[in-house]
Amino acid sequence: MKRYLKTITLTATLAVPFMLAAAADAGNHDLCHDHDKHHDHKKGVSNWLAGDFHQHTLYTDGSTTFDFVMGKSNEFGLDWWANSEHGGARNRDGEGVSWLDTTKYPVNPILGDFPEKGYMYRWQSLRDFAYPDIERNRDIYPDKKIASGVEWNVPGHEHCSSGIVSEDPGAISAWEYIFDKSDDDTSRDGEVTPYGVLAKENGKIYEWVDGSKIITSKSTEEQHEDAVAGCAWMQQQLDAGRIDSGWVVFAHIERNGAWSTGGYDINNFRDFNNAGPDVCFGFEGAPGHQANSDRGGFGGKAFGGTYGGTGYYTATLGGLWDALLGEGRHWYNFASSDYHSHHTVGGDDFYPGEYQKTWTKAVDENRDGDISLKEIADGLHSGNSFHVMGDLINALEFTARYNSKVVEMGGDLQLNKHHSAKDPLVLKIKFMSPETNNNGDTPTVDHIDLIAGQITGLFSPDSPDYTKATNESTQVIATFTSADWEVDEDGYNVITYPIKGLDKSMYFRLRGTNQPVNAPFETDEMGNPLADSLATAGLGLDGAEEAWADLWFYSNPIFVNVEK
Repeated sequence: MKRYLKTITLTATLAVPFMLAAAADAGNHDLCHDHDKHHDHKKGVSNWLAGDFHQHTLYTDGSTTFDFVMGKSNEFGLDWWANSEHGGARNRDGEGVSWLDTTKYPVNPILGDFPEKGYMYRWQSLRDFAYPDIERNRDIYPDKKIASGVEWNVPGHEHCSSGIVSEDPGAISAWEYIFDKSDDDTSRDGEVTPYGVLAKENGKIYEWVDGSKIITSKSTEEQHEDAVAGCAWMQQQLDAGRIDSGWVVFAHIERNGAWSTGGYDINNFRDFNNAGPDVCFGFEGAPGHQANSDRGGFGGKAFGGTYGGTGYYTATLGGLWDALLGEGRHWYNFASSDYHSHHTVGGDDFYPGEYQKTWTKAVDENRDGDISLKEIADGLHSGNSFHVMGDLINALEFTARYNSKVVEMGGDLQLNKHHSAKDPLVLKIKFMSPETNNNGDTPTVDHIDLIAGQITGLFSPDSPDYTKATNESTQVIATFTSADWEVDEDGYNVITYPIKGLDKSMYFRLRGTNQPVNAPFETDEMGNPLADSLATAGLGLDGAEEAWADLWFYSNPIFVNVEK
């Protein structure tokens, strides 16, 4: 099969037009890839696994039972998922039964402050009830991996999908007790645990006066410091070997706007990542609640809502995410369902895995035929992930090769200053779409954008650039349609793209969609997604219809570092 390449030469500023020239594909080394399994002689056997960080049951503010949600996660093809719902206190168990219902609980099971009020703090339900439910469902679905998580109510900020991989729920119970801003229990203060002596660091001050608990809030800056301490705590537990792995992935990050109104600014993410680089490494750029009439539930109150189902920080070319990547910061993008209630019964949501998936490449390091939760978490931290809406694609490989060196998403390719200008950096994209998705449609990729930006290095917290949330060097350097890819013998669509004369460190990422460029109410003349509020009004579609009509995927980046 003859394959054609599009070749460009990058200048230092990325400001000049790119000249595209055809050339024969000589010396192109395909990775041996199968959608389900890829064999790497150095690392062992790896699988691409679909997952979901963020879902709710009757334990908190979900509308369906714990077992129902587990079943739906399995039904819609997820390989792993996390029971990750709000911290704080709730009055019912995973079946919706009140903790004070004596037919099920003859003795009040609630621990902590004021058990007679009927609200069990999440540190206890995580440990004593939800974790046994997780273990029971692991037996029901032995080929799936179910993690223990919590939707962290972050001091001074919006929510966050978090999880801890450990042999028992002690660590996540302790973490929620210490750092969740909605957990006002003080009964464990001073308790000695394997994770240290417990003391509240959740943005509040607690005092007892004449048997009453007096709660006051710390300053905004102090609340943020407690949130940073939460990231540092999880990192410390990992470094000490007290937990196997963990993640802190910030959720629906634009919903409350900027930090001043309870959301996030870029310096917050930099602080979190600095404090816990192995656990705080990303956000949900595409929020859940995709069947909401405002798609994502942001409305117009924060940055104009979502854009193609994706938040402003990710959807904006050269915006906040690109600013983080421009530091060479390994900060990754994910998606989840945030399932509470299905749209067919008046809710805002799709079931877990029904519409959004995060695909992650996890390596079976032990070659025992079983990829563990730790190995999945390691895959998330590696950045070798992509997220997708409506199964627009169900397989993606994105690699960069220079001679014999090959890296995948999340990887760093090092080029020395003497690398030959005649030998190009070769970017390769392999993807596949399923025959049908969960709406019964045949998803088709209209085009894929290759996005690039310069890497300047990490900013110091005392630098004025530490609060800068733009990367002006970011551009779409190429757009590929079906005319630019060929189908290989395994049915993958393949694009190979050499770049000559790279003399600056850069990152490269992908986004793809089923929408053509300049589609009314969906994309602009450059192919960028428009605000979903325009599509809802202009096309007259409800939330779920608009979501199925407008599909996107986003890859995580590859970093190419050129020695100076």
